[in-house]
Amino acid sequence: MSASLKAALIYFKENVPFRLVPALVAATFLLLMLLLPVPEGLTTKAWTLVAIFLTTILAIVLKVMPIGVMAMMSMTIVALTQVTSTSSKGAITDALSSFANPLIWLIVVAILISRGLKKTGLGKRIGLFFISVLGSRTLGIGYGLTICELVLAPFTPSNTARGGGIVHPIMKSIAAAFDSDPAKGTERKIGTYLALVNMHANTITSGMFITATAPNPLVVNFVAQVTNQSFHLSWTTWALCMLVPGLACLLLMPLLVSLLAPAQIKSTPHAIEYARDERQSMGPISGGEKIMLGTFGVLLLLWANVPALILGPAYTLDPTVVAFLGLFILIITGTIDWDDVLSEKSAWDTLIWFGALVMMAEQLNKTGVIAWFSSMLRNGIASAGMGWEWAAVLLVLLFVFSHYFFASTTAHISAMMLAFLTVGVALVPPDYLVPFLLMMVAGSTIMMTLTHYATGTSPIIFGSGYVALGTWWRVGFIMCIIELAIYATIGIAWWKVLGLW
Repeated sequence: MSASLKAALIYFKENVPFRLVPALVAATFLLLMLLLPVPEGLTTKAWTLVAIFLTTILAIVLKVMPIGVMAMMSMTIVALTQVTSTSSKGAITDALSSFANPLIWLIVVAILISRGLKKTGLGKRIGLFFISVLGSRTLGIGYGLTICELVLAPFTPSNTARGGGIVHPIMKSIAAAFDSDPAKGTERKIGTYLALVNMHANTITSGMFITATAPNPLVVNFVAQVTNQSFHLSWTTWALCMLVPGLACLLLMPLLVSLLAPAQIKSTPHAIEYARDERQSMGPISGGEKIMLGTFGVLLLLWANVPALILGPAYTLDPTVVAFLGLFILIITGTIDWDDVLSEKSAWDTLIWFGALVMMAEQLNKTGVIAWFSSMLRNGIASAGMGWEWAAVLLVLLFVFSHYFFASTTAHISAMMLAFLTVGVALVPPDYLVPFLLMMVAGSTIMMTLTHYATGTSPIIFGSGYVALGTWWRVGFIMCIIELAIYATIGIAWWKVLGLW
């Protein structure tokens, strides 16, 4: 019997796709939540949905299983428990409802489009170009990496793929060219500085475009919900709102990082030679790269609504339609093929987990959970005798710095943002509501600066060994404060110029 049990445990350990201890913690948490009395103001089904949602978030944070598997599990539980409906058919319809959301497909298709950057080598060529132009000094290399991030951001909704898969290898190659290697203890020569620029450029650009990181469409949905669709962030509106404060952050960041974590090497003439040699070894720009550039140009023109501006509103295209057009162009020109589409695991993984989180957030709102939690938070602020100005500041800061407790930006936004926005809408006067909403939007990506586990890019760059943990957290905290201050001053003034408040 003991031998059979031992064999079963070995099989379980080797084949079952979840970590046992975190899984037991999550299961215990779910059981305790279900055993608690239902709070006043909520139905039993609503409280069960809360338990499922919070357990899913906890499981994501603890990394019990791959996030897609956990999302599928949560959808299955929602359907089986029928917490959103009176029948299993209605419940599974609710569980799958978010897959018809165009914003989710915008992210999925944009990920598929970004595959062409790697396949054609265009992403690497762009990065090397900016290094060859600006790389005579370490600070110039920092700005080169930053501009590379900015150019790629509108087309790479996986900030991890952009910062960790495209820019980071370029950064490591440059550091190695100057013998800056963590294994040799020489990372501070230039590598520490470049790694931090790599990370912070990634977080800033993630907030400048809807299509720059996967959770942004979720933020768009939440903003639209709390304003009853009266303030909807289109691709163009988002980019315009974040343009000036985002550029201000990008302009200051490499210089600030050079003061917070200075490189030992200041002059880097060999970086220009390295970049030019690498570009030369790549050969002339290929046909695939030219098609990628042309496709990006078409996407930008259509996402910016240029045809509608010239020919009238009848020519306005939904951003998801534009994304599908771009993908179709790449497929029919052979730039990427159908096998590329099918094998892009990150896109289909995003479709599952993102769809599940959007679904649960929507159902929490429909069942009154968000209104219940928001009421408690609002009453707590009111009992403290706080004016709306300080209440708005507190909400933004609480939301941003609570990210220390999250290892997933999506999980954090899914768990907390809608409730915080709802409280803000109730407390902030209508004339000042838009600046508050946009500060929350900005905070949803600024918070990615804080820790070495804050977003998918973080562990990739931190894992390369160029930045010590203390340096990462110190620089991350300072940059978070500075970027919030930039958005709270330059950003709010810019939104006034745009006539948004």
